[in-house]
Amino acid sequence: MKVLIIGGVAAGTKVAAKLKRENQDYEVTILTKSKDISYAGCGIPYYVGKLIPNRSQLIVNTPESFSKLTGVSVITQVEVTKVNPSEKTVEAINLKTNEPLTYEYDKLVMASGASAITPPVDGVNLKNVFFVRTPDDGEALRSAVEAGDIKRAVVVGGGYIGLEVAENLFSQGVRVTIIDMAKHILPGFDEEVCEYVENHLANQGIIAFTETKLEAILGDGKVEKVKTSNRAFKADAVILSVGIKPNTDFVEGSGIELMPNKTIKVNEYLQTNVEDIYAVGDCATVVNRLTKEPTWSPMGSTANIAGRIVAKNIAGTETAYPGVLGTAVLKLPELNVARTGLTEAAVRKAGYNAVSVVAVVDDKAHYYPDASYFIVKMIADKDSKKLLGLQVLGKGAVDKMADIAVTAITMGATLNGIQNMDLAYAPPFSTAIHPFTHTVNILLNKINGKFETITPAAYLNGEGKDYKVIDTSTIPSIDDAHYVDLTKVDQEFSEFAKDEKLLLVCTKGKRAYMLQNRLKHLGYANTLVLEGGTTFNEVTV
Repeated sequence: MKVLIIGGVAAGTKVAAKLKRENQDYEVTILTKSKDISYAGCGIPYYVGKLIPNRSQLIVNTPESFSKLTGVSVITQVEVTKVNPSEKTVEAINLKTNEPLTYEYDKLVMASGASAITPPVDGVNLKNVFFVRTPDDGEALRSAVEAGDIKRAVVVGGGYIGLEVAENLFSQGVRVTIIDMAKHILPGFDEEVCEYVENHLANQGIIAFTETKLEAILGDGKVEKVKTSNRAFKADAVILSVGIKPNTDFVEGSGIELMPNKTIKVNEYLQTNVEDIYAVGDCATVVNRLTKEPTWSPMGSTANIAGRIVAKNIAGTETAYPGVLGTAVLKLPELNVARTGLTEAAVRKAGYNAVSVVAVVDDKAHYYPDASYFIVKMIADKDSKKLLGLQVLGKGAVDKMADIAVTAITMGATLNGIQNMDLAYAPPFSTAIHPFTHTVNILLNKINGKFETITPAAYLNGEGKDYKVIDTSTIPSIDDAHYVDLTKVDQEFSEFAKDEKLLLVCTKGKRAYMLQNRLKHLGYANTLVLEGGTTFNEVTV
């Protein structure tokens, strides 16, 4: 059987290698526009930041080494221009000679990926305007930094790649500004979490200007200034990370169905609407595992997992792809960020009775060197108690927290079902009650009415304005707030009526919860705890 694969980065090479392992008799051929295959696109920002010293480390396999390793035929610098399903052929052009070519197939896999979007503004062709999509892009940007040509840079786009590039340029001594048209950077997180990250970056020295449109890049031959809808910025370089578009122009007119965003539509087996043609990776749309809604997931993890499944389906082992949860993890200056599942807004949109909690929990034994904390937003359905989403920030292993949540959500677990899991504990790694379990307990307490709170989102919206702020931190920390020492509360307060509205605030939330418990016992009926305390919220009286 002849299997033709269009594209040779993550998805294409995964399909090819797995196919040859499934059946050595298959004739598997990869066609790719690039001279490189199987490169680590996700590693490019870290090559710019010199955490990856050599460009060669980004190249997982050369075409020659991949062919020898797997038995797959790799044809580089060939661009596919048309698919002819009725004839089972594809038309292509040799980019070195302009020679027209035709290839036959029994099964066709489209893994053509996506390309960086070039915004339609003046100046995008000036020197020191960069993309971060290929190893060549990374080489160009790193070389300019090493040459001392870049002191100030504007990153256009506050998604994952844009933020990773910003972090790595910053680590090399470049002054970095981020601009983004959206209300917040960091897509896929709830608004209050995004605001926390934006404030954190500003404290580190990276300012993000949101709701700001790029209007022009100005300069005499090279970048000198960036004009935006907000203001102008002096800059030596501009990194364009405004998004990507699927490479599917060659599909037009073939009868293969596309989604509105021009990705290829596939079913649960990653088949297109045309027999014997599959699509996988950044050029295809999959589904969200929870909502079953069409979802574009241009991630290396999605490409590899789905690529393996395509190969099994072609080889005759029918395997459905269950969908994605939007899992992601990101390294920023002095802060790691991760997420999985649905945001609180998406949970409501999907028809669930959303409930969430923001908790600040120790990431390991507090006495262990480098101990810190996680800020966790955990989201569930209040009725069924099913876990539906998690967002986590911290200096430590946020990926561990996210991955536990991925497992739980994938298995359809409830909070009660995962409340007492036997998770790994030793002081260098965790706390005796794991931080994930600790957060589950806090959310269950909230659902069960034992922990009455105001969320950071509600506090931002002014919902606590009628409450008197009570500072119950270890030492007074909120200007003009009434301070209460938790350890001395054993009787009623003469200064507060039993029905007075009291907002209890401490550093993380634990002391405020303990104070609420005591006050309830004393008959105070209108207390709320501010989730996340002053660690997550800016509290004013």
